[in-house]
Amino acid sequence: MTDDITRPGQVASRRVYSGRVLHLDVDTVRFPDGSTGEMEMFRHPGASAVIPVLGGDASDPAILLISQYRYAAEGTIWEIPAGRLDAGEAPIACARRELLEETGATAGRLEPLTTIYPTPGFCDERIHLFAAFDLSVDDQKSQREADEFLSVSPHPLSQVLGMIKDGTIADAKTICSVLFFAGFRLGL
Repeated sequence: MTDDITRPGQVASRRVYSGRVLHLDVDTVRFPDGSTGEMEMFRHPGASAVIPVLGGDASDPAILLISQYRYAAEGTIWEIPAGRLDAGEAPIACARRELLEETGATAGRLEPLTTIYPTPGFCDERIHLFAAFDLSVDDQKSQREADEFLSVSPHPLSQVLGMIKDGTIADAKTICSVLFFAGFRLGL
């Protein structure tokens, strides 16, 4: 049995940067072998992402995808609606909010898929993945943020899977969400 003195984990932490989206800490960490070292860690409040399922053919439902300009990706990429959790916000509430803000859609039903760590080597961000069903779409209800330049369009799931396979979709949360949905919800 490992006691608290030798248990892996944080020994100390110091904040070196605080930003609007994330913070950077330098942590002193005890590793599983008992040694210690410093790790740079980005702290992120977490996020939610949601696959908007429009319905149609049960084996090949239409999915709403966003084509959005992303500075870090040096251009426009395909993705599903997603965003940061507000302080104290439940992941499912964030998913509902982002779905409405980015697509103008409200969901009659939201189902959790899974939670992922997109970059666990240096960031503590967790993204909670959901599927949205029984959608009601009204473009007038979308309320995009000032830095969101995007367009929304429906695509059959088979086409979305093809876009993942050929590299057209390279966004990790979208790939994980779609493959999880197709494999574990639809059994494709």
